[in-house]
Amino acid sequence: MTTATPTVGAGTQAVGKTTTAGRVRKRLNTRAATLISIVIALLWTIPTFGLLVSSFRPEDQIKSTGWWTFFSDPEFTLENYQEVLFGSSSSSGQLASYFINSLAITIPSVLFPLAFASLAAYALAWINFRGRDWLYIAIFAMQIVPLQMALVPLLKFFSTGVTLGGVTLMPAWDLVDEQKFAQVWFAHTCFALPFAVFLLHNFISQLPKDLMEAARVDGATHPKIFRTIVLPLVTPALAAFGIFQFLWVWNDLLVALIFAGGGNETAPLTVRLAEMAGTRGNEWQRLTAGAFVSIVVPLIVFLSLQRYFVRGLLAGSVKG
Repeated sequence: MTTATPTVGAGTQAVGKTTTAGRVRKRLNTRAATLISIVIALLWTIPTFGLLVSSFRPEDQIKSTGWWTFFSDPEFTLENYQEVLFGSSSSSGQLASYFINSLAITIPSVLFPLAFASLAAYALAWINFRGRDWLYIAIFAMQIVPLQMALVPLLKFFSTGVTLGGVTLMPAWDLVDEQKFAQVWFAHTCFALPFAVFLLHNFISQLPKDLMEAARVDGATHPKIFRTIVLPLVTPALAAFGIFQFLWVWNDLLVALIFAGGGNETAPLTVRLAEMAGTRGNEWQRLTAGAFVSIVVPLIVFLSLQRYFVRGLLAGSVKG
């Protein structure tokens, strides 16, 4: 008669095995890590809170006392926002139209790179063609080119077109007023594509190979695989890049000022805020209100997409 001896070695090893994700999670859940996170959050939030409080204080108080004195002598006013958004004088701000311009610049400048980069990243990751690796290396290397070096050639491209050997390959754009938005969209898309392709390629290339092969066996073409399988799985990566791009374009001054100009028809909020600040920035009450108007939209975007943002940053960094 033989008795079966239980094999506990494999089970014990599986139970006792600590994954990398578990170790990282354990370290981040300590009291010290929690305390450090709270301190960083407070240091990051206090200036924004002070800006918000100052934007609602009367002019005489904001110019004579600090924002923290509001708690001992609270007094609210909406006059600062009224002047900044809808004031009739040249120094009042008139930010309502500039706010619309910023939206008109930012939204397409985020959607275009996301669309083009996701398609390019999928092709570089899952479609075999000659020179694919060299093309990916070239796209990655373009990230080290400073943005400022491309401004003059790109501006010349818009103003004079492209001529080769006396033959005009592309005429000048000759855009006016609201048509100049297209120049800003084109510029931001060009500057964002290298990083976007690099980031999305890292996510798309890590998708399970068996999943792709099963879809091909079922007769799915590349467009269908991209639409029904890849896009839903890389949503966190798309959201992470979308937040980065949105913040970059919304807060940009240089590119918008060069390619859109400083007129009321196309200039974004950043251009008008720079004009309001001037060389001395005496109108503090208007500057605080204008600054908070400019940051409220990025705050809403970030808070609404933060769960995707965190997942997009951590996905693929640890394996459990």
